[in-house]
Amino acid sequence: MGGWFEYVAAWAVFLLSHMIPARPGLRGRLVGMLGRRGYTIAYSILSVVIFLWLVRAAGRAPFVGLWPRPDWGPWFVLAMMTLALGILTFGLGRPNPFSFGGSGGAFDPARAGVLRFVHHPVLATAFLWALAHMVVNGDLAHVILFGGFVGFAIFGKLALDARNRRRMGEAAWAEAVAATRAAPLRPAWGTLVRALVTLALVLVLVALHPWLAGIDIEPLFRP
Repeated sequence: MGGWFEYVAAWAVFLLSHMIPARPGLRGRLVGMLGRRGYTIAYSILSVVIFLWLVRAAGRAPFVGLWPRPDWGPWFVLAMMTLALGILTFGLGRPNPFSFGGSGGAFDPARAGVLRFVHHPVLATAFLWALAHMVVNGDLAHVILFGGFVGFAIFGKLALDARNRRRMGEAAWAEAVAATRAAPLRPAWGTLVRALVTLALVLVLVALHPWLAGIDIEPLFRP
């Protein structure tokens, strides 16, 4: 039961840590102590450390098989992760009135870029990452892990869309969505750079996978 105890404990700590931003009083005290920048850096580091612990704890939990890993699984994950990282790379750092992770500039629906298809790049990345890994990790602990993140991404999208409807008004929100969907497809300056960053991230994650998740996946792609 030791493996299950660690896994449950990791989930509990992960969920508790994500309640901090939802509690304005606690968050306000931490910002007062650390400063806004210090709080952001400290909370980001804490979140990454706890997330990596959760992933490792899932790997150490007792194995309860639900379905076998498909032969095409590694290439499926590689394709899905390339798509996910592309959405993240092309979605971050540009004005985004629909979600978090964008810059603070003025949003031009005619130059929506990837937002024409995906309004929530961070959540879309999390969804694709979790779904792809759940397909190839058919044991109970990993299905709970990745299934939880699939649910989190879906719930987060619905919650953000509902908040935007209330904030902007139903008519204004629908108009903004329609304008974004109708944006012409035009390569923006920096498209090549973002594409190269995407490929670099894929290679880095493959190389670091033994450290991040405890599994070396590079041999899976050898003939």
